[in-house]
Amino acid sequence: MAEALIFASAQPVSESFIAERVAKGVDIRAILGRLKAFYALRGVNLVQVGDYWAFRTAPDLSFFIRADDTEFRKLSRAALEVLAIIAYHQPVTRAEIEDIRGVQTSRGTLDVLMEAGWVRFRGRRRTPGRPVTLGTTRDFLDHFGLEDVRDLPGLEELKGAGLLSGRIPPGFNIPVPLTQDDFAEDEDPITQMDLEELGLLPPGGPGDE
Repeated sequence: MAEALIFASAQPVSESFIAERVAKGVDIRAILGRLKAFYALRGVNLVQVGDYWAFRTAPDLSFFIRADDTEFRKLSRAALEVLAIIAYHQPVTRAEIEDIRGVQTSRGTLDVLMEAGWVRFRGRRRTPGRPVTLGTTRDFLDHFGLEDVRDLPGLEELKGAGLLSGRIPPGFNIPVPLTQDDFAEDEDPITQMDLEELGLLPPGGPGDE
């Protein structure tokens, strides 16, 4: 039943959704663990994204089924920088992003990341002005094959992949972001009313996940 529920869904399925539909007392995590192991060496894998699960093409076969006429939209360097800052520093405000980058961040750059479904408004700082905080989404984890945001590559992994310059400043380190559902001590969850007041959501519209 768990296998069928995940297979039939176009989106990752939560453990709680599965638990509501199978016999009470069943160890859902154990069942999913066995399914994950069963599919590990097959053409499709069962992958975990937080407490959600989905079937995905095995990474070493994804090139084989990719359509030749698929149009890939590359992110600009600015969008990549902003996405990386949000991913590693979340929860982070727009002002903090600009402070890290040293330049202003256009609304269009954030719009691109939100349209991709990778970035969301997640909370508000308990500081003057109550600025909105940004974080990554479950779709971000799913797209990049991460189970948790803390699975992002660390300093040594980035250096090994050639993604960091050899001239790294002394004391440079990569922060460990909060998990998707954790809030910082100075952060409150964002509400639909907040989004409407800030003009980030039409009145009566649905909130971001």
